[in-house]
Amino acid sequence: MIITSPSFSEGSTIPRKFSCEGGDINPELQIQNVPEGAKSLALVMHDPDAPIAGGFTHWVVWNIDPLAVLIKEESTPPGAQEGANGTGRVGYMGPCPPPGGPSHRYEFRLYALDTTLDLFEGASRAELAAAMEGHILEETVLTGLYARA
Repeated sequence: MIITSPSFSEGSTIPRKFSCEGGDINPELQIQNVPEGAKSLALVMHDPDAPIAGGFTHWVVWNIDPLAVLIKEESTPPGAQEGANGTGRVGYMGPCPPPGGPSHRYEFRLYALDTTLDLFEGASRAELAAAMEGHILEETVLTGLYARA
């Protein structure tokens, strides 16, 4: 399984428009080679470099149609549900590391699951992880970088 973006490549800088300094919108993501038997996909965008224990979660999405090959810019996939980001609000929050510091890594981790998940809208990353336990067929990651001036 592969996740890519036309806006940035693996290990490169995420454009400002997708950050807290820009439009704070999610980038387009393209999905390929979903394993046979996948009933749904889940996506977590996480900053492991954030200066808080466990990092900072920017986006939590699940029950993405496994036939979806595209997550459009500035949109949640049709039929999918969103969880709470690190601020407790539902939805996408763009990269926003402390000003003047080094680049942070932002991991867009995609999971292929053998089931759909019965989670409430606004569930946390930890609740998603617990619900996915034992159901992950495959996972992949796309990592982008971002630093604020």
